[in-house]
Amino acid sequence: MLHVYRQIIGLSNFESLILTQKRIHADKFPFDEKRVILLPRPNGVLRELRRFWYRKCCKAPWVISNRECKGIERILEERGAEVLHVYFGHIGMHLVPLLESKSRCCPVVVSFHGADVGVDMDKAAYLVAMQAVFAGADRILARSQSLAKVLHQLGCPEGKIRISRTGIPLDQWPLQARVSPAGGEWRLVQACRLIEKKGLDVSLRVLAKLRESFPEIRLTLIGEGPLQAEMESLAAELGITGALEFTGFVGEDRLREEFAKAHVFIHPSRIGKDGNQEGVPNAMLEAMATGLPVAATLHGGIPEAVEDGVSGILVEEDDWQSLAEGLKTLLENEQQWKAMGSAASAGVESRFSQEKQIADLEGIYRDVIEEG
Repeated sequence: MLHVYRQIIGLSNFESLILTQKRIHADKFPFDEKRVILLPRPNGVLRELRRFWYRKCCKAPWVISNRECKGIERILEERGAEVLHVYFGHIGMHLVPLLESKSRCCPVVVSFHGADVGVDMDKAAYLVAMQAVFAGADRILARSQSLAKVLHQLGCPEGKIRISRTGIPLDQWPLQARVSPAGGEWRLVQACRLIEKKGLDVSLRVLAKLRESFPEIRLTLIGEGPLQAEMESLAAELGITGALEFTGFVGEDRLREEFAKAHVFIHPSRIGKDGNQEGVPNAMLEAMATGLPVAATLHGGIPEAVEDGVSGILVEEDDWQSLAEGLKTLLENEQQWKAMGSAASAGVESRFSQEKQIADLEGIYRDVIEEG
């Protein structure tokens, strides 16, 4: 994930060593090959049998074998690791034997980002595994206060939790000058995976309602995912197919171009039926950095980045009517629209810059190292 890559390469006082079982997209995420260690994968048949046993028989997340645990410990010791950062809580559950090992040579921090907080926590064995992660890790990092609250409710001691937010490289997402469009040709944009928690159906219903007042308004959906066909059908049902564009996955250059052409970033997130929820959406922060006001929901960490009435419009989850009404009022008031865009950019600069967030993360590393 791009935000993880940015964090790893952004460290200034620590040198990263990457432990992984598979390396993909090396061209998109370049990294010194000498500092990438491919962990040996267990025998394919035995690995699948082991995972099948955990999933189907134990109904629990699979965990690494003792041999794998010892292998990782050996690498950490040989390389003189001072701290191990495990990205994503579900990976932490797989690594519980390592977290519980009395022979590991360095402290461990585990970071949570959104889906890894709520999904499967209604299953007793998964909750037990998650609590083992809380017990074994020296620090638990959450991308937002809302995620931190859920982690505490799941059993994580409050004293172990630290907020570690996504950092945005501001030089790559500069503030863009915008003017209100002639003829009411407003452009909404949403960039995300096309999945349930992103509230795509809400965005489409908002677009349909706004077209009553702004017939030329358009929405660009950037990203790919399993709900595209369903959203295309809903667009046809709502009669907005001609006002909607699906771009598929795009690179950062194209994303910057789309943000520069847009006037509002829409992101009406919700908690998915599987418990999936947001931390603070990365694309939303990037859009805000360029000066786009936000139309979103009171969900997850979004209110920690967007101030309702100042840098955006926030409504309850699934309330497309209120979101459409709020956007109509905003688009009818050019001065307020411009002020919200300026406030959005200033908010990201002051609280979500990559430089600040990297410094905070390195401070967490130093704390756990000093505690020994």
